[in-house]
Amino acid sequence: MPKASELSRGDVVELNDEAYLIKQIDVRSPSSRGANTLYKIRFTHIENGRKWEQTFKGDEFVKTTELIRRSAQFLYYAEPSYTFMDLEDYSQYDVGEDYLEGQVQWLSDGLENITVMIINEKVVAIELPTSVVLEIIETAPGIKGASAASRTKTARLSSGAEIQVPEYLEQGEKIKINTGTGKYMSRAN
Repeated sequence: MPKASELSRGDVVELNDEAYLIKQIDVRSPSSRGANTLYKIRFTHIENGRKWEQTFKGDEFVKTTELIRRSAQFLYYAEPSYTFMDLEDYSQYDVGEDYLEGQVQWLSDGLENITVMIINEKVVAIELPTSVVLEIIETAPGIKGASAASRTKTARLSSGAEIQVPEYLEQGEKIKINTGTGKYMSRAN
């Protein structure tokens, strides 16, 4: 059993005999001497998607659950689920939007390097690659002479997401976006 300080986003733990997926970890270091570092962890219940939040001391032990990670590719969306294909045995997984919290906006047909997390033969979550390449489909015209350090403008991407991009970018350009922060990184090659 790992300590709370050894847990990371995407791990699955068992609390009250139920499995929870770790969505976010906030680390708080108290300023008083001898105080333990606290780990405020936000979970999502594997079966019903219910949210749970709990704070642990760094040296508290937490029971983890067996989790299978498979490499997958996003195929398509057909209401009410998103379909992914296992890249090893070509089986397909249908995943509801409630399991893809905050990640749907970065999905594009054919996106690879996705990790599908499975417990008891059921997909409970996905892990996106750290960055994705998407095309700008709508934005204000580029400004000649604008530099990389200048102001930004709103751009709508091929996935439907809207982000802030530098003024010099134009419609039709492909850009790299950080899936963790949702921010523009660079032009795509």
